[in-house]
Amino acid sequence: MTIDPGAPAAIDRDALRRRYREERDKRLRPDGNDQYLEVAGRFAHYADDPYTPVAPRARVTDHVTFAFVGGGFAGLATAARLAEAGIADVRIVEKGGDFGGTWYWNRYPGAQCDTASLIYLPLLEETGYRPSEKYAHAPEILAHCQRIGRHYGLYERALFHTRVTELVWQEAEARWLVRTDRGDAFTAQFVGLGTGPLHVPKLPGIPGIETFGGHAFHTSRWDYSYTGGDAAGAPMDRLADRRVALIGTGATAVQCVPRLAGACKALTVFQRTPSSVDVRNNAPIDPAWFASIATPGWQRRWLENFTANQAGGNAEVDLVQDGWTDLARRIREQIRKLPPEARTVPNMLAAYEDADFAKMEEIRARVDAVVADRATAARLKAWYRQLCKRPCFHDAYLQAFNHPAVHLVDTDGKGVERITPAGVVVAGREYAVDCIIYASGFEVGTPYRRRAGFETVGRGGLALSAHWAEGMRTLHGIHAHGFPNAFVVQPTQGANLISNIPHNLPDAAATIAQVVRHARATGCREVEATAEAEAAWVELLLKSPGRMTQSPDCTPGYYNNEGRPPDAAARLAVGYPAGPSAYFRYIEEWRQAGEYRGLAYR
Repeated sequence: MTIDPGAPAAIDRDALRRRYREERDKRLRPDGNDQYLEVAGRFAHYADDPYTPVAPRARVTDHVTFAFVGGGFAGLATAARLAEAGIADVRIVEKGGDFGGTWYWNRYPGAQCDTASLIYLPLLEETGYRPSEKYAHAPEILAHCQRIGRHYGLYERALFHTRVTELVWQEAEARWLVRTDRGDAFTAQFVGLGTGPLHVPKLPGIPGIETFGGHAFHTSRWDYSYTGGDAAGAPMDRLADRRVALIGTGATAVQCVPRLAGACKALTVFQRTPSSVDVRNNAPIDPAWFASIATPGWQRRWLENFTANQAGGNAEVDLVQDGWTDLARRIREQIRKLPPEARTVPNMLAAYEDADFAKMEEIRARVDAVVADRATAARLKAWYRQLCKRPCFHDAYLQAFNHPAVHLVDTDGKGVERITPAGVVVAGREYAVDCIIYASGFEVGTPYRRRAGFETVGRGGLALSAHWAEGMRTLHGIHAHGFPNAFVVQPTQGANLISNIPHNLPDAAATIAQVVRHARATGCREVEATAEAEAAWVELLLKSPGRMTQSPDCTPGYYNNEGRPPDAAARLAVGYPAGPSAYFRYIEEWRQAGEYRGLAYR
């Protein structure tokens, strides 16, 4: 018999479950990820770089020890760990005009990290940097990426404004041929892939989107020449007489709406699904306090503490103390109310649900406390569990809807009906605007080949897209059989810690650096995951309980494949069954053993 863990008396569980399912069902679409447009062809200009002019350069045809595709956190962390291992001959190939990855592109007003800076920014201890505030803004994050590049001497060999077009394994030479869109054809003994999900902008597939006669751009390519201002926060003084439409109400919109609110003649926010917006409480980091905690190994301790608190660990204290760890604390408290003999899986899941219900009721009550207009407040309430979509934290977003120039158009889950030469249509009504800003995010659920923008061809002509046709297959989320001397740097099939992606990346980088150093020390030309080890790892992953976001009361979004039933590929988009903390312990022990189990060195 299931024991009731005791939800707060004021919460009607059954009513909330019904409401969550109703809101989810009205947003389900048969096209899933296909509802979005690829930024290509007639929409290719949405992906142009508005920040840095392309500098002419000669073709590159040399050889390097390690080539890394992508200059974001993954590439920077991997190059740093390789340098620390004595391998400095590393080239990063990056389509943007500088290092930064997501943070090169995201320069929209108000952009900042939503996980605490001390655990979000990689290599703080190595570079000796103290973030200025608990949640750093985009210019500071970009500057830190550049700091890492300088600290490890990565600029000298880097190729910016360069897209890889093909990676081909050359069997006889035991090396990779790297071709790019700028005519480069150089070789590398090892390659790394850091083409994560947050760099390819997507557009909503709204009929008539190409017919709009005004100005339009994507938030990841913010057009300051049109709006005025800059990423550092200068006023957007060219919008005073402009009617602006913002389509999308995810994390990006939550951050940029407050900056737009006071700048535009009129700002109309078009909403399909509201975000949950909890308190941010950002504040400067006190130098004296930071000096007291920044003893050797401090960032690793903070990373491990956050992961233990937020992802099922048993930490005694909460160093970070933010919205992510708050929900985890509530879940633990609910579970602790259960007698030891009653701590069964169903009871613990019920405790989890009750903690989430209570948290979301608080978040919805906050909307009523902040937003003056009752009808607008009602439409800004999120009716789903907090981790169904990326949680948001902000202290000015809800307040922006009290501004007389800001208007919310809620589409009741249907989305914008169409776009005309003059504006935006919802439920048959046209809203005339001068500018449309698409806060529609990046491609996440599309095929890897499409997001990467190139094919990786391994041993015997095997394409990575073919190897992963039925879902990603790796060892540790890093190595793929048939692709010697190649490494993937991302969370899936490893720790899969999605609340703080940067924790995954330097850890994978440490594994790669050690594997490469061992190959060079032993004179091996190749290192590759065995077929048996890859198959065993995938079999282990399939024992994972999966994500809570597949629950029937989760509204569609990129966390749950836009609400579509998980296919073979989605079922493999999981992590180590015992959780992130256990994975980090496992892979550390694997590295320390020095046996490199599952890898074949030749």
